Amino acid sequence: MIPGAGGVAWYWHRLVPLLEAAGHEAVAVDLPGEDETAGLAEYARLAQQAIGGRRDTVLVAQSLGGFTAAQVAATTPLRALVFVNAMIPIPGETPGDWWGTTGWEPARLAAARRHGYASDFDLSVYFLHDVAPAVAEAGEPHQRPEASAVFTSTCDFQSWPDVPIRVVAGAHDRFFPVEFQRMIAADRLGVDTDVLPGGHLIALSQPLALADYLLQM
Repeated sequence: MIPGAGGVAWYWHRLVPLLEAAGHEAVAVDLPGEDETAGLAEYARLAQQAIGGRRDTVLVAQSLGGFTAAQVAATTPLRALVFVNAMIPIPGETPGDWWGTTGWEPARLAAARRHGYASDFDLSVYFLHDVAPAVAEAGEPHQRPEASAVFTSTCDFQSWPDVPIRVVAGAHDRFFPVEFQRMIAADRLGVDTDVLPGGHLIALSQPLALADYLLQM
């Protein structure tokens, strides 16, 4: 399981025990998000290292982690690939370019107007609006910024692997609105989007729903 910006494995801490209780090995990868010398190649190396020689891996990526997952999937045998409220790249794209090429900002602003929440970015409005206060507070010591280096890293893959690829969107994701995610998944992967309850940080706000979804694979 690959986290989003900041690279904090803690993000998955509510999901891991649910998968383990069902008899699966659940590995949350910690990435050096604050390291200005680390880009997608280093992120992919660490994810591949975590996979090791396992041949029956379901790779799950959150948000920015979608770029790392695409690069890992190009060279590592997988059983399936799951994007969760994730940035879905095209070959050769950088995370920094993704925002403009996908039309993310107009989509975010349009959703804010349509649903009546603030268009000015605020963590509590866009990330924490459906996360329990106790969970959000517990996560504060784990947070770290994402360095700029990764946003200029080219996603080094040529094509998607011949494995099942799923896209999961939170029904109440305000950062990547569900309508926007549906469009990107259709355009870039040719797949439908599965919508689950929850916002952008779905593994924190709705771990049971996400676990149930993954366990059906």
